Amino acid sequence: MEMTMKINEEQERKSKSAKLILLFAMVSMTMMFAGLTSAFVVSKSRADWLKDFQIPVAFYYSTAVIIGCSVAFYFAKKAIQKDNRSAASTFLLGTLALGTLFVVLQFIGFGQIIESGYYMTGQGSSITTTFLYVIALMHLLHVAGGLISLLIIIYNHFKQKYNSTQTLGIELGAMYWHFLDLLWVLLFLFLYFFK
Repeated sequence: MEMTMKINEEQERKSKSAKLILLFAMVSMTMMFAGLTSAFVVSKSRADWLKDFQIPVAFYYSTAVIIGCSVAFYFAKKAIQKDNRSAASTFLLGTLALGTLFVVLQFIGFGQIIESGYYMTGQGSSITTTFLYVIALMHLLHVAGGLISLLIIIYNHFKQKYNSTQTLGIELGAMYWHFLDLLWVLLFLFLYFFK
């Protein structure tokens, strides 16, 4: 009995520490994007700022897809909490597929920007599109980290390391993916309304 209590206390302490570290990481990422969006707002007063630039259509679709990632990850977490391994597998793999589709749609969006005649650097570039590229690419780097962590979670899930009493990895993954999803939605709304 006493040994079980010690194990539970140790798991609880480990869980709180891991969540706190992730929270600090998410706050630092938020600050980085706050700096980028602040620079974006300040740069809008430049004479060479594009007033009629349109966000690529693929970014609209990618926004819907990344919201789907959060929904799928939420259901994966709920399924593992109920020891429903089959449903958890489905939702984790669904999250991976949607996350991959998000990345593909982002690159399609970059292609649409280029087709419109705008580039990140060099001739044909503008400060407007350079900011858009930098913000989207920085988010994509964080999504890449999310996809890697998701692959590790899926691997551990198939190794049966998660169950209703051991959900820390899935909880941390869900926190990070919800953060990424919320961050992209806020960035998209920012770019839509402040272009």
